[in-house]
Amino acid sequence: MIDAEDTVETVPTATADEGRSAGDEAPDAGAWVSAAGVVAAGALLSACGGGGTAPAVGPSGPGLSGVDVAAYTHTAATSDAEAARFLQHAQFSSTEAEIAAVRRGTYASWLADQINTPIGQTGWDWLEQRGYGRNDKNQFFFNDYPADYMIWQQLMSAPDAMRQRVALALSEFFVISINGSEFTWRSHAVAHWWDTLVSHAFGNFRQLLEAVTLHPAMGWYLNTKGNQKADDNGRVPDENYAREVMQLFTIGLYELHPDGTEKLDGKGDRIETYGQSDVTNLARVFTGYDFDVRAGERIRPIGADYDVESRHFAARPMAFDPDLHSPEEVRFLGATIPAGTPGPVALKAALDTLFNHPNVGPFFGRQMIQRLVTSHPSPAYVARVAAAFNNNGAGVRGDLRAVWAAVLLDDEARGPAGLTDPNFGKVRELMLRLVHWARSFGATSKAGSWKVGNLSSSEWSLGQSPLRAPSVFNYYRPGFVPPGTPLAARGVTAPEFQTINETTVGSYINHMQYVLQEGIYVSSPDALEAYPANGSWEPDIVSAYTRQLQLVNDPPALVDHLALLLCAGQLSAATRQTIVTALQAVWIDPKAPAEGRRNRVGAAIFLIMASAEYLIQK
Repeated sequence: MIDAEDTVETVPTATADEGRSAGDEAPDAGAWVSAAGVVAAGALLSACGGGGTAPAVGPSGPGLSGVDVAAYTHTAATSDAEAARFLQHAQFSSTEAEIAAVRRGTYASWLADQINTPIGQTGWDWLEQRGYGRNDKNQFFFNDYPADYMIWQQLMSAPDAMRQRVALALSEFFVISINGSEFTWRSHAVAHWWDTLVSHAFGNFRQLLEAVTLHPAMGWYLNTKGNQKADDNGRVPDENYAREVMQLFTIGLYELHPDGTEKLDGKGDRIETYGQSDVTNLARVFTGYDFDVRAGERIRPIGADYDVESRHFAARPMAFDPDLHSPEEVRFLGATIPAGTPGPVALKAALDTLFNHPNVGPFFGRQMIQRLVTSHPSPAYVARVAAAFNNNGAGVRGDLRAVWAAVLLDDEARGPAGLTDPNFGKVRELMLRLVHWARSFGATSKAGSWKVGNLSSSEWSLGQSPLRAPSVFNYYRPGFVPPGTPLAARGVTAPEFQTINETTVGSYINHMQYVLQEGIYVSSPDALEAYPANGSWEPDIVSAYTRQLQLVNDPPALVDHLALLLCAGQLSAATRQTIVTALQAVWIDPKAPAEGRRNRVGAAIFLIMASAEYLIQK
């Protein structure tokens, strides 16, 4: 095995196709049924949303605070399809073994097991193990592609799948991006950022908010790093984080009722939560912080020499310098922090004020419902999740275990009504579809390097990549309504549709068509470990499809099996028959039966993953 510790890697991320020699041919497209693109495009006509009732906050079982689980109508899966649907909300996949685990108990007991599952290898430790903490000629201190490898490895193979799934949801709420993070050891900083979300995923929102605020990756991304007090030369504190921590990370732009609907004043206008004065005052709190670079460490290269130990600043909260902190009084959101308050004390007071604002529960809760279950939850659903945020049943505010339980166990999430409600569900995000494939079919990295790379481009790859949001506003806005559609006529929010267009539909089809049959080639031409000594090209990330190949001679059974794993058995009879008929036409050449059988399996997976019933998750 060769990786960073043995290979010079100085070339930025490239596509899998860039690693193919000119004489290499793409797989035979005839095996994939060309009409699949039409099926995928048809999914854009589907909708997303919710409706139903569920219980009040109350006591809960061991390891699972937040809701009275006995009060729910749907407490356990009564079929494999129900178990698969629950799993696809709660994590990335629903394999036969995972379905069996859910069916052995209740939904709540499964959640408790997940909460008690230890965290696997951290992203930071994975980078270190692979050699990306080295200095010498490889100069990893300023490359960002190791961060891509790290996050794909975590999402595709980490053992704590639910923790990873909710951490990904948190990463789309508390947003930093590899894009534009132009500082040294940025891959390590991003890895530690991911580890921070993972480690706090089942903790408390208040502690997570502080960890986010002081993290060096966030400090760089939203300008808290190096932010200083006003001076006589006209310098004023940078207001970027002060604005975004209110607008995006805690309270939002407008005052909300507990059910997430907007409050209106006597004129029928929305009521703003904060104004410019609040931003200006709060910005003073976030002054005096910078990277925690200690004696003997350097954060800038000196010729070819670079201090390898300097990467450790990326794993420390930012350090505070009182000489650079604004001493003035701070007044915001009705709170006052007296002049001269020590910086760390002022920070905690400000974060406490934000955390205790009544908007936080519905603002945060609604977006977590959107990320995990449905894009347009009913106000009643939002209110129940907000109530769990406000009180976990033991008087604790911000308990994320209570939030996940309320989101995933709610009758609106678990009940059958959503399966036929045109306003319920959500578009599966592009990056989640790839992770779903990897998890569902046990994909492995031959070299252990998981070099998937940056898949953000919709011209040559998937069109979305984790931790690569184009801005702090994420890949899409939570209130987005696709214009000129039936959804718009009904006022239904469908955030993920902001990433769906003619280009991304095509890029997804093209990317997955290749991956499902061929696997994933390493994403940079310097990564030699995936190829044998004779120089031929082989994929690194592949699935053996062992279980699926056992069913390959029985297309109806194969389709039923895949429909359970991929869309919780929700494939319509018409789509099922279309796919079965198509698979029967995929010839298995007796002279190359192994290739023919794999082609048929790949075609089956591809056609389901291109269907409307898959792309719109219910």
